[in-house]
Formats: sequence, structure tokens, C-alpha cells
Amino acid sequence: MKKLQVLGTGCPKCKKLAETAEQAARDLGIDYELEKVTDINEIIAFGVMATPALAVDGDVKVSGRMPSVDEIKEMLG
Repeated sequence: MKKLQVLGTGCPKCKKLAETAEQAARDLGIDYELEKVTDINEIIAFGVMATPALAVDGDVKVSGRMPSVDEIKEMLG
């Protein structure tokens, strides 16, 4: 099971990233758990300075921009 973490304060872009990540995981048919990390100290602990960001299994894959569904599929593959 993949652990997907959306790092952000809950802004519209963060919510969209969560939807996009879920769509990519569903398209690939993988088991996943989605966690929304909204605490600024936790976000900083990941080393993220720009949100939204996406971490897969604890590893930050993208920050400060919105990746496409296809980009996220590559991150998950």
C-alpha cells in the first residue's frame, strides 16, 4: 500500500492536488492511503518551503506546483 501525503494548509490547490493524487492511484488500481498534512511544522519537517506538495511513502516528489495525473502516475509507478 502506498502512503500519499498532501502537504499544505488546505488551500484550493492543496485540495485539487489531493483529488489528482487519488485519481492517479485509482487509475493505476493501487492500494493507497491518503493523508492531508496541514500542520506547518510537519510540512517544514519534510523540508517543504512551497505548497502544495506531494509525498509518496514519506519521500517528497513535488512541491510548489500542481502535477498532472500522468505525472503522479509516474511517481507512483
